[in-house]
Amino acid sequence: MVEGSSEDEEDGDELPANSDRGLECYYIQAPRVSYLPLLVPEIKRYLHDVVFDEAAARLIKEEDWWFESEEGNLLKWHWPIGLIYDNHTISQSTRPNAVPSVFTPLRLILHLVSPPTEKLLLSPSADACKQAFMGQLKEADFIRWGNTKRMTGLRKAEQDGLWEGIKEHNFDEYWRVASKITPTTVPTRSNSPPPPPSTSLHTRPPSADPGSGGGPDRDGAASVRNVPVRIYLPDGPVLQDLVPPVLDDGSMHTLAAFLTARLPLLFPAPDSGKANLAYAIVQGVPAPPEAEMAWLGACMAGADGWVNVCVGLLREGARYP
Repeated sequence: MVEGSSEDEEDGDELPANSDRGLECYYIQAPRVSYLPLLVPEIKRYLHDVVFDEAAARLIKEEDWWFESEEGNLLKWHWPIGLIYDNHTISQSTRPNAVPSVFTPLRLILHLVSPPTEKLLLSPSADACKQAFMGQLKEADFIRWGNTKRMTGLRKAEQDGLWEGIKEHNFDEYWRVASKITPTTVPTRSNSPPPPPSTSLHTRPPSADPGSGGGPDRDGAASVRNVPVRIYLPDGPVLQDLVPPVLDDGSMHTLAAFLTARLPLLFPAPDSGKANLAYAIVQGVPAPPEAEMAWLGACMAGADGWVNVCVGLLREGARYP
């Protein structure tokens, strides 16, 4: 699990009386797979120790807290922090004289009162965040396999274990259950090298699923019906479509082919002679155009099962990275 840094600022006008207003910002390292509501307890403890006195601490209601970007945009609390960070990165590409970068610090403003409930839809609590996370897992499960049997077949303790793994940043706890519902990286093509004889957490025997009698290809990355993928554009809509791992001609579906089909003006066909006008990042890193969608689905999906492709704009003559 990759960690990224962020800088939280408080709105001084919202601080209770007798609060220490000398604190301008608070730095925190947060896992990419975590969520903003899960950071609130740590931030609250710090503010209680440094900013609030006892009287002020009693007045503050945690359920009224909400975040926005330094540009004044309301942050989507149900998005993974890594996705918020990547979306921030591509948003910078629309600014004049912007230089493509994945190292831009993420500056957030913490508001302590007056949450915009009409835009937040639900209270940004840890429980609501868990519900959103489980919903994303089930949707990804359906897109991959055509049903949600793998998710619904988990015991409640196992489903809770998925969330606890995210909440506690415990990869082993998360993957103990996630390995039962996600595709493996077992090669499915005859010209691919055999997998190494190891206990890699990214592969599992075919018997891992109850009642499974198929071979390893049954759970292979190229055996899914579709790869759960979303495209994020700078300050634009989120695009979602069915993305098969293998094309009609039998060739593997690559990221380049996927982006050219969905965004031909930004990613022209290779035989057009035109240069790309945009770049793609997945999990905070530049994504090679030859990457197979099946591999991205198995190795670069978020903890909620989705491959989030964030598309930034390139200035004329610029290259990325």
